[in-house]
Amino acid sequence: MISTKDIRVFTHSSIGIKTPVGNVYCDPFKMEEERHDADFILITHDHFDHFSPDDIRKVAKEESVLIAPEAMKKKAQEVADLVSRIETVAPGKVYEIADGLTIETVPAYNPAKHFHPKAAGWVGYILCVDGQRIYIAGDTDITEANRKVRCDIALVPIGGTYTMDAREAAQLVNEIRPKVVIPDHYGSVAGKKNDAKEFQALVDPAIRVEIQI
Repeated sequence: MISTKDIRVFTHSSIGIKTPVGNVYCDPFKMEEERHDADFILITHDHFDHFSPDDIRKVAKEESVLIAPEAMKKKAQEVADLVSRIETVAPGKVYEIADGLTIETVPAYNPAKHFHPKAAGWVGYILCVDGQRIYIAGDTDITEANRKVRCDIALVPIGGTYTMDAREAAQLVNEIRPKVVIPDHYGSVAGKKNDAKEFQALVDPAIRVEIQI
């Protein structure tokens, strides 16, 4: 059983998850250590704070598999020499990427802002592993798609400007009702450190909030 002890938000939206089928990283960014232990590297979209070749280099190993949106197929070739293969995905699909690890892609976009247009085809991910569903929202606001997400653990952006702010993120979490939620995407590139406390105060007390950054 994966617990939040197996999940780490390093900074911003840079996430590492230890699973029974390998180490999963999502959007590695400003990594302080040369880790070289990634079995799977998930990229949500091509902005500099989510697709960072320098940081992918720090987590990748010879056997790593990189997964990125189809719209990034050409750009992803920048790191082709760092991984064993690159697989591309489209929003709203299901992919079995390893024995025991399935991912569902959730459209990630801003309905009313220009930063992350729906037409770009960028994604969040639901990791289905060890009987659990772990949702990594990516850079998104509340959408028709993510309001339908069902998960045990959710990682959601709360920093505002480019994504949901604390109040909007709490609204989404209170609707989809994971058992545990971990806020991200605040305190550096966007948002303030105390956004996490505001978010926590607005989430239904029945849902556990774990603040990691």
